[in-house]
Amino acid sequence: MLLYSWNINGIRAATKKGFADWVKKESPDIVCLQEVKAEVNQVPKEVLEIEGYQMDWNPAQRKGYSGVATFTKKKPKAVHHGMGIERFDSEGRILRHEFAKFDLFNVYFPNGTSGPERLQYKMEFYDAFLQHCEDLRSEGKNLVICGDVNTAHQAIDLKNPKQNEKNSGFLPEERAWVDKFLSHGYIDTFRQLHPDESDHYSWWTYRANARARNIGWRIDYFFVTPDLVKQVQDAFISPEVMGSDHCPIGLKLK
Repeated sequence: MLLYSWNINGIRAATKKGFADWVKKESPDIVCLQEVKAEVNQVPKEVLEIEGYQMDWNPAQRKGYSGVATFTKKKPKAVHHGMGIERFDSEGRILRHEFAKFDLFNVYFPNGTSGPERLQYKMEFYDAFLQHCEDLRSEGKNLVICGDVNTAHQAIDLKNPKQNEKNSGFLPEERAWVDKFLSHGYIDTFRQLHPDESDHYSWWTYRANARARNIGWRIDYFFVTPDLVKQVQDAFISPEVMGSDHCPIGLKLK
C-alpha cells in the first residue's frame, strides 16, 4: 500500500505545475494534501476527473486559506472532518478516514511564524490533537498520521539549526511537543528507517535559491502507532517532485 502526503501550497497553482499528471503516474493508494487553498467548486476539473479515487475535501471557512483533501482508492468505512473543536475545525485542518486496519489522519498543523497569538494557537492545537489521538487509541484504534507539522524535530532535520533556534518551526517548546508526541508511542517512520541521515528535507523557502542549494527543513511526517511499525516497508521523501515549496513524502505499508 503506497501513501503520499504533500503540502501543495494551493491546488490551483499545483495543477498548473503538473499535479494531476503526478497522481496518475504514481497511482498511489492514498494521497493526503495540505494547504489546498480552494473550495471544492474551485478545484480544477483536471483534478476532479482523475479516475479511481474517492476524494474528500475539508476547506477552511476563510477563502483561499489552509484546507486539506484526501484521495483514496479504497472506500473508507467513515470520514470525519476536524476533531470536534470549532476554533480549530473552522480552519479546515483535519480529515480522518476509518479503514479496517487503521484510521488515517491527514493534518495541516498551524504555522506559528506570524506572531505570539498564532504560536499559542499552534501549541493549543498540538495538545488538543494529541488528546484526540489518545482518545481514539483508547478505543483500540491503530493510527497513521501524516501531514505538515510545521516543526523540525531535531538539529538533523534542518540545514541551519543554530540560526533558527528562536524562529517558529524550531522553537524549544515546539520541539518539546514532538518529543512528547513520540513519547506516547507514535513513531516518526522516516527517522525510524533513516536514523542518522542528514540533508533530507521536505520544505524550502522560495527565497535565496534555497531548494537548489538544499537549504531546507523536514517538517512533513508520517507517524504510525506501535502495532503498525512491522507493516512499514519504506518511508521516503521525494525532493525531485516540483510544484510547491514542499515536496511529497511517502509511506509504503505491507
